[in-house]
Amino acid sequence: MRIPRVYVPQPLQPGSEVALPVQAGEHLVRVLRLERGHPLRLFNGDGNEYGGEIASLAKRAVTARVLTLQDVPSLESPLRLTLVQGIARGEKMDWILQKATELGVARIVPVVTERTEVRLDAERAERRLAHWQAVLGSACEQCGRNRLPQLDEPLRLAEFATQPAVAGELRLVLDPQAGRCVQTLPQASQMTLVVGPEGGLSDADLGLLAQAGFRGLRLGPRILRTETAGIAALAVLQALQGDL
Repeated sequence: MRIPRVYVPQPLQPGSEVALPVQAGEHLVRVLRLERGHPLRLFNGDGNEYGGEIASLAKRAVTARVLTLQDVPSLESPLRLTLVQGIARGEKMDWILQKATELGVARIVPVVTERTEVRLDAERAERRLAHWQAVLGSACEQCGRNRLPQLDEPLRLAEFATQPAVAGELRLVLDPQAGRCVQTLPQASQMTLVVGPEGGLSDADLGLLAQAGFRGLRLGPRILRTETAGIAALAVLQALQGDL
């Protein structure tokens, strides 16, 4: 029997009953056509997983009963990866967040660079952050992770560059003109990777990052799109030093 995994962004405790997010509830009812009492796997992003069941069904109000705290292995990578992504347009950014989550990234920092085309005022930034958080939850449902990546509020690249480095952290920035390739990287338990937006990083951006201790990294001879570059780099880094 297939047991759906559902992300529920609220506290979960055995014996309690919780309302499922509207989209998740509609999927269970309309697409999977599940009935009351069908088992569920519930998680809220804190690293735990709970056994549960559908408690009640309605068009836009599906509830679940939390039954047990499950003993499940952690799927978090031993290589702690932070993706600093120049904000991309629309579905490109969603795709990047989804695939980065599947690849085990631990933290995502959306940044505004000199060539970023997306402009976010405070209200739009709040809405986009809530939308991106839902994308991460959905990605975790699919890939089996019980802990959501940390998602920082959008900020300017210059603000990010002032954040101090963590002990043992390897700081990298994708740059097609760089001489360093992934095979020459030293071993590290933490890596931070900066990826530019659609127009790439400007010389001023690269200068800021160099002053903050970021090393240029080249991914082969071809120039990759923003939605390809970071994901390809994360996959390679996980294969060489993580758990792929």
